[in-house]
Amino acid sequence: MSEIIAPGSPEGTLLQLREVVKVYDSGDVPFTALKGIDLDVHTGEFVGIIGKSGSGKTTLINMITGIDHPTSGQIIIDGTPVHRLGENDLARWRGRTIGVVFQFFQLLPTLTVLENIVLPMDFCHMWAPKERVERAMNLLEQVELADQANKLPAALSGGQQQRAAIARALANDPPILAADEPTGNLDSKTADAVFSLFERLVEHHKTIIMVTHDNDMANRVRRALHVSDGEIVEERVHRPRVGA
Repeated sequence: MSEIIAPGSPEGTLLQLREVVKVYDSGDVPFTALKGIDLDVHTGEFVGIIGKSGSGKTTLINMITGIDHPTSGQIIIDGTPVHRLGENDLARWRGRTIGVVFQFFQLLPTLTVLENIVLPMDFCHMWAPKERVERAMNLLEQVELADQANKLPAALSGGQQQRAAIARALANDPPILAADEPTGNLDSKTADAVFSLFERLVEHHKTIIMVTHDNDMANRVRRALHVSDGEIVEERVHRPRVGA
């Protein structure tokens, strides 16, 4: 059981959105997907973004990850004004700052699981080349996939592929993990295992922002933001009761 409490004062602000607006001009009538979003996320928080299809939750996480650009407003992450970055700088920044986990894994099918984990380190020139395989194997051990390292993704189950995708997202030790419906394509038991992995990462000071339509999952995060019609309409902060 959990109770709604007033937000506390976490140790430091890692992410700030100020008056973020996103307008899509496709079609005859422009569509405003986000309507002046203000948001602070602090180091070590586990934040869930919930809402119905079309509410703007995926657009919001795409703003945070730099996958999409705001029409107006400011996005500052770990001191970097992300809204001002060009595409090349944005790709390098994303590779070092945010690990992205998708609903459908998006592992490269022609690379082994191990090679998929090493790839972000190669792209961002992180760690010495001889250290990258060792680090990748360590991450695979953490997600209990070391014995699958030399297999292609197609040989893994959905849950195993998602755990491999999480290991890949952690390859460059980013301060933030952003997950868009990471359990939406998994059965309930596997989804619970993935969520438990996220909880362990938060215990080790990772900041996680997760989009989900699953209210049960949303009730397990430290802080849940309900998005509707492009606005944050409700915020809930949860704390387990002693002895619950």
